[in-house]
Amino acid sequence: WSTLYKLAVLDMETVFTKLCLDLRGDSEHEMIAKCDVWYRAHVATEVAPAARVAVEHHRQAGHVIVLATGSTCYAARPVATGVGIEHVLSSELEVDEGGAFTGKPSALCFGQHKVTLAEAWAKKHGVDLARSYFYSDSYNDLPMLSRVGTAIAVNPDTRLLRHARRNGWAVQQWKR
Repeated sequence: WSTLYKLAVLDMETVFTKLCLDLRGDSEHEMIAKCDVWYRAHVATEVAPAARVAVEHHRQAGHVIVLATGSTCYAARPVATGVGIEHVLSSELEVDEGGAFTGKPSALCFGQHKVTLAEAWAKKHGVDLARSYFYSDSYNDLPMLSRVGTAIAVNPDTRLLRHARRNGWAVQQWKR
C-alpha cells in the first residue's frame, strides 16, 4: 500500500472503506487510548524540529493553524496536540450510540475530499484559502496544494518535487 500511495495510484476511498469495515464493533474509546499511547511511544520523538518551528512561526504571525490529513482523527488529534495545533481536519469513522465503530466512513480527507472539507471549514471560520499555506510531502495532496495561496513541499516525494519546481513552490527539507 505504501508504494501505491507514493505513486498516487492507490484508491484511498476503497482502502478507507475496507479499513472501516475491519474496525466494525471496536470501541472508539479504546482506539483513542491506543492512539494516544502510539503517539507518545512512536511519534512524538520523530516530529521534525522544523515542523515545530513552522507551527510557531505561523502562530506568531496570527495564522489559524489546521492539521489537514488523510489519517483518522484518532491518529491526527494526538499529533496535532503534541505540536500545538488546535484544529484538525481528518478522515472520520462512523460511531454508533454505544461508542462502537459501525464499519462505515463518515468523512474522507484525501485528494479532492480534503479540499472540500478545507473549503467548508474555511468558510465557517472566515479563513481565506487563497491567503493560506499548505505543507505536504505527497503528490497525493496536489489538489490541496493547488487550492491555497502558498504551497510548500516538505521532504517531497519525487513527483511532488518535480511539480513544485515546475510551479515555483517552496521546497523544504525537514530533518528528523
